[in-house]
Amino acid sequence: MPMNRAHRRLCSSEKWARGVRDRLLPWALEDVELGDDVLELGPGYGANLRVLVEQVPSLTAVEIDGDTARLLQDGWGERARIIHGDASDLPLPDSAFSSVVCFTMLHHVPEVPTQDRIFREAFRVLRPGGVFAGSDSQPSLRFRLLHIGDTMNTLPPQTLPARLEAAGFEGVAVDRHPESGGVRFRGRRPD
Repeated sequence: MPMNRAHRRLCSSEKWARGVRDRLLPWALEDVELGDDVLELGPGYGANLRVLVEQVPSLTAVEIDGDTARLLQDGWGERARIIHGDASDLPLPDSAFSSVVCFTMLHHVPEVPTQDRIFREAFRVLRPGGVFAGSDSQPSLRFRLLHIGDTMNTLPPQTLPARLEAAGFEGVAVDRHPESGGVRFRGRRPD
């Protein structure tokens, strides 16, 4: 996993999981209808997954790190389908999901072209009318310190709408959190 030890410790903590449940996901998914079959890209240690599994009838999660995918399988495999795979080359069929989500993951993808492939893959596996939604952090001193020695390739909010539209999404919305400065996004696959 492209994260240093301090970063891994934070993202696997109960404090992080509470923040995801109480603040991050309610904001990131405000007014988003997830539907009946949701795909989460890059669940990491599962803070988002444990909230989502309570909210949707069917949840699939694709995690690139093999050890982390096994941890998720052990902890959540009874309630979610866990796949060890790459979000930029999803081992999933076209038009399979009502929504695709990812949270605080895309900045771990080292190159912009790979992030753009993830956007195209999210579009491909969405059903017509399905939504792609998520959020990610933005640079700050604390954020930069947390990423010393690991990957940090944040999404510039000013270019994100065009990148999502280039992947095929319509009705793209990108905005910033008024306190944290984090970015949330959503776009819809046309009917």
